[in-house]
Formats: sequence, C-alpha cells, structure tokens
Amino acid sequence: MSNAPDPLMSAQPEPTERRRSVLASIQSPLALAFIATLGVLGGLVLGSAIGSITTILVYIVLALFVALGLDPVVRVLERRGLKRGAGIAIVFGVFALLVAAVAVFVVPPVIAQVGELVRSIPQAVRDLVDSDWFRALPEDFQASVTAGLAQIADGLSQPETIAAIGGGVLVVGIGFASAISAGFIVVALTLYFLASLTGMKESLYALAPARARPRLRDMTERVTKSVGSSLLGSVILSAINAGIVFVLHVVIGLPFPALMAAIAFVITLIPLFGSVIFLFLGTAVALFTSPTQAIVFAVCYLIYIQLESYVVSPRVMTRAIQIPAALVLIGAMVGGALMGIIGVLVALPVMASILLIIREVVVPKQNAKV
Repeated sequence: MSNAPDPLMSAQPEPTERRRSVLASIQSPLALAFIATLGVLGGLVLGSAIGSITTILVYIVLALFVALGLDPVVRVLERRGLKRGAGIAIVFGVFALLVAAVAVFVVPPVIAQVGELVRSIPQAVRDLVDSDWFRALPEDFQASVTAGLAQIADGLSQPETIAAIGGGVLVVGIGFASAISAGFIVVALTLYFLASLTGMKESLYALAPARARPRLRDMTERVTKSVGSSLLGSVILSAINAGIVFVLHVVIGLPFPALMAAIAFVITLIPLFGSVIFLFLGTAVALFTSPTQAIVFAVCYLIYIQLESYVVSPRVMTRAIQIPAALVLIGAMVGGALMGIIGVLVALPVMASILLIIREVVVPKQNAKV
C-alpha cells in the first residue's frame, strides 16, 4: 500500500491558514465597509422598531410606576387584615373616584379660565402700563417692559395666531380622545401589575443564583418601596400645593384660581425646585392684578414653602431616599425632555433607585478591592 499523501487532503488549508484568510478578507476595505453597512442597517432597523412601539413602552412604564405608587397603600390595608384583592379593589376604587372628580370638577373650570386668560391679556397689559406703581419705575425699564408686552399682545391678536390657537384646540381635542383610550390601557395594565406584583418579584428572584437571592430580595423590596413612596409622596405634595394655591387665590381675590392651581400641581411635581419656581411665576402673574395682592401672595406662599420643607415633606416622604439637589434638578430636566410631565414625575424615584444600587452594590464591591 502506498503511503503517498492524498492530493485532496493536502489541498485543504490548515485551520491556522483558514483563520488568516478570514482575517485578511475582513481587513480588506470592501469587506470592512460591507460589515459596517450591515451593522448600521441593523441599528436603523432596531431603532425604527423601538420607535414604533415607543407609545406602548410609555404605557407600560407609566402603568408600572402607578402600580408601585399605589402598592404602599395596598400594603397598609393588608396589614390591617384585608386580603390583597380586597385592598386593590378599595384603593383602585378610591383612585377612580378621584380621577372622576378631577375630570368633572377641575378640568371644566381650568379650560374655561384658559379662555378667560387669553381674552384678558390685552386689557391686563393696558392696566399694568397705566398703573401708578408701574409709572413710578425707571423710564428705561418701563420702555423695555412696554415694548415686550406690546409684542406679546400684537402676536396674540394676529389672525395666524388665532388660527394656530384654533388648530391647537383641535389638536387638544384629538389628544383628549386619544388620552381616554390610553387611559383605559394604562388602567388595565396597572390593575394587572398591582395584582401580580408579588409574583413578578418572585420570578425575578428565581433568575438569580440561590446564594444571591436574599440580597436581591432585600434590594428589590427597598427599591420598590422607595419608588412607590416617592411617587405617592410627590403627588400628595403637589396636590396639597395646588390646594394651597387655590385657597390663596380665592382669599386674596386673585383671578384664575383653578388654572393657577392646576399649573402649581404640574410645576411642583419637580422636587425641591418646583415650589420656588411657582413662587416667582405666581407672583409675576399676580402683579397684573395688583402689586399689593402680589406681595401678599408671595409672603403667604413663601410661608407655606417653609412649612412644606420642614413639616409636610418629611412626614409625607418618610421612605424616600435622600438625593443631592443637583441630581434632582438634572433628573427632572432629563425626564421632562424625554417623557414630559410623566418623565418629571418618575425622575425622582428612578434617581433614588440608581443611587441605592450604587451605594449598596457598586460601592461595597469597589471597597472590597485592594
């Protein structure tokens, strides 16, 4: 038998040579450009797919955060002896009644006062310019303010502005109809998440190794309690703030109490800085009515801010994690830019969760390294 090598076997390249040929083909400009193009196309397709389901993802995130915000109340009812199903029914029933009350008693006055505000702007500007306290200001300042107010008034009186407002009203109407359908979706998802929150947590724990489950359980419970308490506390503080603003406007005699209370509710969702922002905004709006009323409002609201900081907020936000003020502002701006009011609302609990994970997981690991 001949021991001569098989010409077919000898013609096959060795594995090392094969790898070298593959690397050489990858390093060639044409192949590299082709692979890069495939990567870019894949990224575009993935981005387009994510963009097409962005609305659904927002619904899911919103429903999850609402469920986490309502869960502390359900837990309180469970500690009082109620079953979780009964607690969820009670909490969600009260929540639905509050939403219905806002839709019936708050939304119509706010919409009506928006129209009144737009119609009253020209007359308010004239009254401001003709007031004695405004005439006592320096002439240069008067000229600058008068020119700016005149431009605003002229812009509001232009036909294209009126047409834009009409189109905006139509868009608002369409958006309101869409919001109703979205609300049903969020309500259904919230009920599901609230009822299955315990099971979802247990499924998450099962994914971790057995030795890491106690630590994961502790971290998850602390994060969810912090998120729920932060969300619920923020909404409660904003509701109290809106009530105080409404009462001050009614007692002092300032116009548009329902509208200003709604604006205060939205602005004060921004932690730490929201009340201060509305202090300047509310005082500036009150100046169009009377400087005396504006000063009274500013003083009364400033007193409330102090009470909120040292009395109300510590009692409401008992389980919230302390966050540096700079991070609160950054989180609110980023959340508002990404998701609007919803982003501002969820910015604080998200930042709190990230800080908790960093403090409890990342920092100990770094300290253990020598």
